[in-house]
Amino acid sequence: MSSGCPPQSPAVAKSEVAVEGECPLLAATFAYWDNILGPRVRHIWTPKGEQLMFLSDGEVTFLANHTLNGEILRSAECGAVDVKFFVLAEKGVIIVSLIFDGELKGDKNTCALSIILPQTELAFYLPLHTICVERLKHVIRKGRIWMQKGYNIISVLSLEIIPIMELLASMKSHHVPEDIDIKDTVLNDDDIGDSCHEDFLHKAVSSHLQTCGCSIVVGSNPEKVNKVLYSPYPTTHIDVDINTVKQMPPCHEHTYNQRRYMRSELSALWKTDSEDDIPPETVIHTDETFTPDLNIFQDVMHKDTLVKSFIDEVFMLKPGLSLRSTYLAQFLLLLHRKALTLLKYIEDETQKGKKPFRSLRNLKTDLDLTVEGDLHIVMAFAEKLRAGLHSFVFSKPFYTSMQERDVLMTF
Repeated sequence: MSSGCPPQSPAVAKSEVAVEGECPLLAATFAYWDNILGPRVRHIWTPKGEQLMFLSDGEVTFLANHTLNGEILRSAECGAVDVKFFVLAEKGVIIVSLIFDGELKGDKNTCALSIILPQTELAFYLPLHTICVERLKHVIRKGRIWMQKGYNIISVLSLEIIPIMELLASMKSHHVPEDIDIKDTVLNDDDIGDSCHEDFLHKAVSSHLQTCGCSIVVGSNPEKVNKVLYSPYPTTHIDVDINTVKQMPPCHEHTYNQRRYMRSELSALWKTDSEDDIPPETVIHTDETFTPDLNIFQDVMHKDTLVKSFIDEVFMLKPGLSLRSTYLAQFLLLLHRKALTLLKYIEDETQKGKKPFRSLRNLKTDLDLTVEGDLHIVMAFAEKLRAGLHSFVFSKPFYTSMQERDVLMTF
């Protein structure tokens, strides 16, 4: 694989990152277009330790240069970030590269922030592509500010690239398996009381469905895990030590909070007076009107009948048989069909989005979703099928989750 690769430039700096577990990333690179020398790599980050596949620095440089070739005539709006996805079978690697304009040493340059993975990790990476791109875009926003101020962008990038490496390593080591056997779950117990209190399981499953199927299960309090805020969907926090369930606000409010949080981060970065003064992760305090206590989790407010009935009925079936697995599959199919029906209903009522949606009361009655929790579960399923549904229904005017509850109660 080393044939045809140019020698590594002595000007390229490299950082080795100590990552716990197996990191699927081969390297991350920051490169830019030099008007005299062409594509140049400014910095390389690689995980420490033995890897199944190894790239030399020269090979990393060659691959990073590949992403900038042909970008000299790039024409894009100010602030635009172009995402490139390469699968180079001849090299056995995947390259995800974000192309953007930035200022280096007072000159405007075309830059690229890239991550390189083995091609064997394609199936692992694809489900994570969207969230990785969003994280890298926010890294670029921070980097642009640092470049605009004339500071060394590598200091900011290093603080952001390392957590992304750690995230991918954690996902590789501790991800939920694709196929889960029901016999390994509490749904196979003879009695729900053997594993956990029935109300706790009901609340956990219901909240998980209301937050678009995103949950974290830990043994510490929710105030310590606000970095969940970068997730594209709201998240449920389940504490199995003390049997509590908390959840983020619904999708439209979560998106609103997320954008304010990110703007607050960028604002704090812009206000720094020194290159060595990179603000801490709690920059959210700079905007005192926005959740100054950092607690973005709240109690599960919406009761439902869908999950309650499912749990009651599944434990009427004898454990150890495939019947419970079949019943679970049918329950998920039911939710999926209800979500499709809800989308069709809203499309018809709004002429496919040409006019605002004003008949929530009729929707709840016609689709048998008068219970708030049932409505939120089905809307969460529909949100994953048609992104932006919550914002379309609730954001004119914008409602917080507390206001939304009051509105729902009036219909």
